[in-house]
Parts: sequence; structure tokens; C-alpha cells
Amino acid sequence: MRRTPTCVLSDAAPPDVSNGHALDRFVEIGSLTKVVTGTALTRMAAAGVLALDDPVERWLPATPGTGITLRHLTQHTSGLPRLPPRLSRRDPYAEFDRPALHRLLNRLDAIATRSPGEQEEYSNLGYAILGEALAAAAGTSYEELVTEYVLRPLDLAEVTAHPDPSRRLPTPGRLGRPRRPWTMHGAILPAGGLWATPRAAADLVVRLLVERRLGEPAPTWQTVGPLRWHNGATRDASLFAGAMDDGRWVLIHRLNATPDDTDRAGIEILKQPRSAA
Repeated sequence: MRRTPTCVLSDAAPPDVSNGHALDRFVEIGSLTKVVTGTALTRMAAAGVLALDDPVERWLPATPGTGITLRHLTQHTSGLPRLPPRLSRRDPYAEFDRPALHRLLNRLDAIATRSPGEQEEYSNLGYAILGEALAAAAGTSYEELVTEYVLRPLDLAEVTAHPDPSRRLPTPGRLGRPRRPWTMHGAILPAGGLWATPRAAADLVVRLLVERRLGEPAPTWQTVGPLRWHNGATRDASLFAGAMDDGRWVLIHRLNATPDDTDRAGIEILKQPRSAA
């Protein structure tokens, strides 16, 4: 059996760290990266750099006339499939670099499975394209633009695509050997390639959802009644983050755990009534 390092942070109790997890070591945050990307989009729109309803081809050499906008990409209503075509199984995103992404842009009409705005379908490919469009509009790299529009305004330093290897928390494999993470710093980065310490990921959630330091939360967040949430999963890491309208919040990060179990654990914490002061 492999260990399941677990870190739980919430408003309800002190941090709970077990089985070798750590508050100050960098871990993959998976699709919580999309929240950073979506927040950058809304901040850039507020600054007048771009508009939410800009068509993709305004910023990228994409097929004209598809009707796909930046808003569709951030809301998963672009009609694009969940994944880029022809991924490998061992390290699926290793060869999905910027040239590979650009080769897809001139056939978005053929790749799309339905018309934009018709139906929600979660799409990592859509967020890869969104991140590339934001970088084109900003005239910088993806990492530079999210630092400028999101991380620096939130005073977050421990979020990056390239953490110091000595500060990464390795996933324990069988016989104690660390498992190698997927390669996610290429074109897929805006969809799920950022790393963060758990304390920084928790600060991200609190400062965006509870304190509202950057205004209304980005449409990337999923909403169910009074709950805003997002999760994330890579080969070996899973995460759940959410906050209630009354200020309760939670972030759970686990290694060697199924995403569904991580989601359920986070929701159970948020179901607990708030303690009286």
C-alpha cells in the first residue's frame, strides 16, 4: 500500500497535515490552475486589455468564424473536447507544446463537437487555448501575465510553474520510491500545470472567494447554491477547494488519493455548521 499524504486547511481548525505532507513544500494543484487563468482573464478585461467576448481569432491564428469567444473558453461552453487529440498514455501532455497547440488552431471547427454556447463540456484544451490567447493579448508569457494580474496583487509568492526541485514534495510510490509527475509546463500549463505550497493555495482561495480582494470571483469557479468550488487532479495529486457565502472555506490536497474521495472530504467539512465565536 502506498501512503496518502494529506493536508487540510480550513477556517474551522488549525492545519491538519499527515502521512508526510507539508504546508511549505510545492505540490501540483492541477485544475485549480484554471482559477488563476480565469481570474487573469477577468482582470485583463477590467483593465481594457481585451474583452470577454473577443473571438479567439482576434488574438490567435485560429479558424475564423467558429464563434468561439474567450468567455466560452472560460465557461467550458466552447464546444471543444475535454482533451487535445492523440495524447500519449504514459506522460500525456509531454509532447503538447505550443507548436502542437498552434497546429490545432486552424482546425477548431473540425475539432469542436458542438456549437459554442450550446452546452457545457469541461475542456482542458479550451483552457490551454485561453492561456495562449491571454499571453498574446498581454504580449508576455503565461507565467508573467498571471504574476502581474493575479499573484502579485494577491501577495502570493509560492505559486509557480517551475518550483525549486529541492522544495517539491515527491509522491511516494511503492517501496518508497518517488513517482515522477506528468510534464505539464507546456501548452497545457494554463489548464493544470501550476504548483503551489498548500498554504499558498489556501491563501489563493481565501483571498479570491472570502476576502474578494480582486472583486467578483471569475466564472471559472463552479457554483452550487451558496458554495463556490473547484477541484484538480493530476497523475498522483488531487485537490478540492471551496468557500461558502458565509465565509467558511476549505482546501484539501492529497497524494495517492482518488479525486472523488478528496472532493467528498472537502464537501463534508463545508457541511459542518460554523462554530460560535
